Amino acid sequence: MPGSILTALQRADYERDGYVTVRKLFDAQEIAILRSAIEQDPALRSRLYDRNDASGKATRMATWNHPGDSVYGLAARSHRVVDTMEDLLGGEVYHYHSKLTAKEPFEGGAWEWHQDYGYWYHNGCVFPHMASVMVALDHSTRENGCLQVVKGSHHCGRIEHGVLPGEQVGADPRRVEEILKRLPVEYAELEPGDAIFFHSNVLHRSDQNRSAHRRWTVIHCYNAARNNPYLEHHHPSYTPLHKVDDDAIKRAGVTFAGSQEEFREKSANPPELKRRLG
Repeated sequence: MPGSILTALQRADYERDGYVTVRKLFDAQEIAILRSAIEQDPALRSRLYDRNDASGKATRMATWNHPGDSVYGLAARSHRVVDTMEDLLGGEVYHYHSKLTAKEPFEGGAWEWHQDYGYWYHNGCVFPHMASVMVALDHSTRENGCLQVVKGSHHCGRIEHGVLPGEQVGADPRRVEEILKRLPVEYAELEPGDAIFFHSNVLHRSDQNRSAHRRWTVIHCYNAARNNPYLEHHHPSYTPLHKVDDDAIKRAGVTFAGSQEEFREKSANPPELKRRLG
């Protein structure tokens, strides 16, 4: 019977560090299918938008709330992902949203230090019983702006967030400065198919892509069913999640979303959150 893919040691790493890296979460054939679908899906491409950093460089993004039957929706519903999330979050989970983050060669923008729960708190989620898994579609390196995480920073609790230069909302810079004096920063360098599972209170950021190689990743985010938000907002309340077998990606092949209505026009650091915090 399917279950969490994590060993006891990996589970302990997650509790201590706030994240754990899983190599080859998806194999080369699966990543080739996922990459092709995301590159070619006309509905997704029609909903791409830019999120600028302070210098004006952009990360291209697409965001969708419900996983659906696209092949990347099947990835988000696979037992290997969902069962592991249920292990990490202590019970039933639902799909909160997913997003493509695409940093193009020499042009991809940076992300400032932030916690995901720094945003999601304002969506009416009472507890930080939330986590994400970032899956690398390309090689993700220091040179092309891989994810950086502050080891153990989820133990700091939620940090106040505010509006930063550019189009981003980030963690209180003074508190981040103090945290960085005490906790190490790790670079999550990933091969295609590798993934990092991380807690919603882990501080993370990424640099601009200064290389000739793109850096595309897909991030699937989950909320505990028992943490159903008390506010209506731009991401869904509890919706039962139908899991699929781990061979679903290969059986489906390159499968697109049903329509562009499956995607949000914008999501990360939404304007309504910036208005509240500004």
